[in-house]
Amino acid sequence: MSRGMRRIGVLSSGGDAPGVNAVIRAVVKTASRVYGWTVIGIEDGFEGLLPPTRTRALALDDVRGFLPRGGSMLGCSSRGHFAVRPDDGQTVRHERAYREAVASTERLGLDALVVIGGEGSQRIAYELSRLGVPIVGIPKTIDNDLPGTDLTFGFDTALDIATEAIDRLHTTAESHHRVLLVEVMGRHAGWIALQAGVAGGADIILIPEIPFHVEKAAAKVKEREAQGRLFSILVVAEGARPAGGALVYQDPGGSDRAPRLGGIAARVSDEIERLTGRESRVVVLGHLQRGGSPTAFDRLLASCYGSAAVRAVAEGRIGHIVAWQGNEPVTVPFERVIQQVRVVPPGHHLLRVARDLGITFAGDDD
Repeated sequence: MSRGMRRIGVLSSGGDAPGVNAVIRAVVKTASRVYGWTVIGIEDGFEGLLPPTRTRALALDDVRGFLPRGGSMLGCSSRGHFAVRPDDGQTVRHERAYREAVASTERLGLDALVVIGGEGSQRIAYELSRLGVPIVGIPKTIDNDLPGTDLTFGFDTALDIATEAIDRLHTTAESHHRVLLVEVMGRHAGWIALQAGVAGGADIILIPEIPFHVEKAAAKVKEREAQGRLFSILVVAEGARPAGGALVYQDPGGSDRAPRLGGIAARVSDEIERLTGRESRVVVLGHLQRGGSPTAFDRLLASCYGSAAVRAVAEGRIGHIVAWQGNEPVTVPFERVIQQVRVVPPGHHLLRVARDLGITFAGDDD
């Protein structure tokens, strides 16, 4: 396929993640240096494909110095006009936006499009590929919850930030004899909460995969108090929910915006304080996990992803997503990635390690 290839596009969709710029840099350098292709950057995600299109050519000089930078040089936007929303119980797609995007790729003369995005963004990419747009995807989510790949870039940076926050909270929790709760990202999967909780020495970890009983969490706090430990640290994924209960939203959303999770840690904090009498405080890390410079590991992973995506285009592996399996990049079909998210399985070794260390998940098995 590379014989007729001249011009490819690249965009980043959804939320930002540390390493996006490293991916874009690798795409530009590989396409330019190895294949002599022109790279067109699409600004503000898929929205940049809607008339009037927002694009710019990306040459080697345009990506100098971008390896350590956070954010996205092309901008990241919500899925906007491409979002699939329920309408009277039926899932609908904004067909006009998709038709315009297809027409734009043709009008821009793009021989292929590299899409950097998470679960929702790759679902849009898949739909566009079914309409004839030649696409290769690159997984982007700090939640590390895309199936088909062992790792997504940005996760390592988010994990470091969450772990450092827990480390810092230990000293103030111990000094003031408080219960401190850290709310981290993780809508469907608890990878950040689980790994940061173990790495940071948390006492209680609440994740979406294990519905929790707040009474069990309170019992853990009381147990520690009986042992002379007058403080406790809880790590709470934003998608954690009580057994038999519902997710907690800080914004229920509406016809023009998606619902936004948040507030579960505050609710648990109130209950812990009521059940134990121990003063509780909440820290919500939120977008701190997304921002700033990527770790060395995320820079390496992002660079591998960008290079592998361009090579996948050159080798004709269109309709695939670049993934990381074992210790090397591979490609997997879109269909394997968009059907579900990769959650923490019940028998995962880190769950066993956490319990061996005395950490409780306050679930039915704890």
